Amino acid sequence: MEPALTVVILTFNEEANIANCLDSLQGVKAPIFVVDSYSTDRTLSILEERGIRYVQHPFKNYAAQRNWAQQNTPFGGEWVLHLDAGETLTPGMVAWINESFDPNRPGVDGYMFARRAVFLGRWIKYGGYHPIYHLRLYRKHLGHCENKVYDQHFVVDGTTELAAKGADLEDGVMSSLRDFTVSHARWAVFEAVESILSEKETGEVNARLLGNPIERKRWLKSRVFQRSPLFLRSFLYLFHRYIIKLGFLDGKEGLIFHFLQGFWFRFLVDSTIFEIKREMESRPLEVVVKEKYNLDVSVFLNRETTTV
Repeated sequence: MEPALTVVILTFNEEANIANCLDSLQGVKAPIFVVDSYSTDRTLSILEERGIRYVQHPFKNYAAQRNWAQQNTPFGGEWVLHLDAGETLTPGMVAWINESFDPNRPGVDGYMFARRAVFLGRWIKYGGYHPIYHLRLYRKHLGHCENKVYDQHFVVDGTTELAAKGADLEDGVMSSLRDFTVSHARWAVFEAVESILSEKETGEVNARLLGNPIERKRWLKSRVFQRSPLFLRSFLYLFHRYIIKLGFLDGKEGLIFHFLQGFWFRFLVDSTIFEIKREMESRPLEVVVKEKYNLDVSVFLNRETTTV
């Protein structure tokens, strides 16, 4: 009998992470399907050594790649579990999937899991960073990744529930401080351009203060943070996370994490918005983005393109 669940993972040069991800899945009774974006390191060798089914597909953006992977899985299970290569399942999540998850349960079409951020070897528990819920497990004919270039969430046309306490994902966040800052500098451009293009849009996730944890987070970002003054909001956000939400209790590792991720990154996004809008006084957005960042605006509009 074919398993009801398929695990889907995206990879690109993930030799530092993919082994740990696969190790955490060893106890899960479900096939694994990997979609790789033409890795040039040992990622594919690791997959082949472990007998993991994979295909390669050109990368456009995360939403498009995730949805393509879901639509093209070779396994026929009704449910799909999406993971990043840098994530691992905690023993509690493995136990919940094997012992508590009922694919035939009526009235539930998806499950949200809390994700633990581990930074410099420390679990970041404060600053509003746990629990942060992510919808990852759902009936694949009812769900998909929302059509956004940055900060995407999965959405389901149905009813969702929170998985049991302790059934958490774990995210290593980074392999080094250099990788962390380089990747966030790149993401800052994506978020800045997407913010300029869709200042009045919030994506497919309903932004609701009284909604589920994902909807509430989207409401706070789109209705509060993004409507606050440029630059000032970065200082206010750091104060909120580090003082009001007790981020200082995360120790030295927390100080580094909350400052870099909660202030430096947000300030960099605002600075990029400022730079692009100033350049747009004499040139259209698509020209500025191409010249400054070698990106095609069609990427942000989710149209077919040959650029990146």
